[in-house]
Amino acid sequence: MPGLHQHVGKIFADLAVPDPLADGGDLECRSPVDGAVLGTLTSHTPDQVSAVIARSQAAFEQWRTVPAPVRGDLIREFGQLLREHKSALGTLVSIEAGKIESEGLGEVQEMIDICDLAVGLSRQLHGLTIATERPGHRMMEQWHPLGVVGVISAFNFPVAVWSWNTALALVCGDAVVWKPSEKTLLTAIACTGLLRRAARAAGAPEDIATLVLGGRQAGEVLVDDERVALVSATGSTRMGKQVAPRVAARLGRTLLELGGNNAAVVAPSADLDLTVRAVVFSAVGTAGQRCTTLRRLIVHRSVKDDLVRRLTAAYRSLPIGSPLESSTLVGPLIDDAAGQAFTAAVGTARAEGGTVVTGGTVHEQISQELGGCYVRPAIVDMPAQSTVVRTETFGPILYLLTYDDFDEAIRLHNEVTQGLSSSIFTLDLREAERFVSATGSDCGIANVNIGPSGAEIGGAFGGEKETGGGRESGSDAWRNYMRRATNTVNYSPDLPLAQGVTFS
Repeated sequence: MPGLHQHVGKIFADLAVPDPLADGGDLECRSPVDGAVLGTLTSHTPDQVSAVIARSQAAFEQWRTVPAPVRGDLIREFGQLLREHKSALGTLVSIEAGKIESEGLGEVQEMIDICDLAVGLSRQLHGLTIATERPGHRMMEQWHPLGVVGVISAFNFPVAVWSWNTALALVCGDAVVWKPSEKTLLTAIACTGLLRRAARAAGAPEDIATLVLGGRQAGEVLVDDERVALVSATGSTRMGKQVAPRVAARLGRTLLELGGNNAAVVAPSADLDLTVRAVVFSAVGTAGQRCTTLRRLIVHRSVKDDLVRRLTAAYRSLPIGSPLESSTLVGPLIDDAAGQAFTAAVGTARAEGGTVVTGGTVHEQISQELGGCYVRPAIVDMPAQSTVVRTETFGPILYLLTYDDFDEAIRLHNEVTQGLSSSIFTLDLREAERFVSATGSDCGIANVNIGPSGAEIGGAFGGEKETGGGRESGSDAWRNYMRRATNTVNYSPDLPLAQGVTFS
């Protein structure tokens, strides 16, 4: 699409952040909208990444002494800048990640929301006062800043997930080093530039939030450096299985948000009008490239035909095209490799006995016209026993499974290795309560009468099993970014020992 490069330049000018695009670097900044290279950037060498970590450590040692409510002032400034530049940043997300207009703006709103939460949290980093058996003593628990936090983010949420980590880490007194996906470098540079502007306004250390660019090599330095107290990594399960043991080998901490193979159960009593709306967004939003995308639909046999008819009609009416057009609901896949994975998965589903109900092909006309990789979202009716259904494909493929009794639905739901998000559509109170109970969904997120995709800032976000077990965003996720100290203060002249021990 002509003019995207110039559009990016105008966005950086609007943000008052230097335009980073130049010739000669090894990292291509490519837009999935038209597949064209916007410009190039240069990777950091391992020595340069190490130097960034050293500067971040020095900034942390200064920042941790600043009172938490004062640290909150930095995030307040950052949130205000995000509000002022929401439109420009949202467009940049659409250009670089391929999200439709409303989703690009929604991702920036997520950053604003986490800033609001973090500012309030800066006055609530509370510990406990604990009853002690020893007279004249007080026992309490405090939370202290942890250190340097390394954030490794994925392309599908190029700025929101970083902000979840960064807003909380900064009010907790930490420093942050961010290695974004190589596929979404411009949004990372833009957000880091705005945060640095906020840091100057708030009087915070310059290197409290830094950025390193590069591929696997840059990430490995973050993973292996003992000065990085916590590595928060978002990506595939395969990536997480490589990161976790390397950080554990140096006894560091990890916060992992990995793969999802999310399902929704549709019960006989489900409101099908509501179900269709929720399923379509959850399955095709972000062109099926969310970690919370709905990938498996487990439908009771009695309502399957009616639901499939409605879903098929909805899918065939979906506007597919440039995410920069306000009428578009399905934008491009991130690159051609994603398109190849999509078509390969559909082929595997057919080979395993699946029937393609609708979609499942590259949209050749739009792909040729615009230059990116655009596909027709697929619905595939599958037998229960199949390999592809248990595999996460980052694309808009919805597998249909059929059940006859509720126990069977729960079994089908839980038998995959991933455990991120889940939902049930039912008006039966017993089914709803069973689904969110200990004997129901085994995921970190379990919803009733809403889809599995899309989460509010106030709740902790994350999953179980091969999703990694991490929790980000709301609730008590802030504790990931702090260390706990238990303190006992003796204000008596005596020295009684716990458990009645005597040592005279």
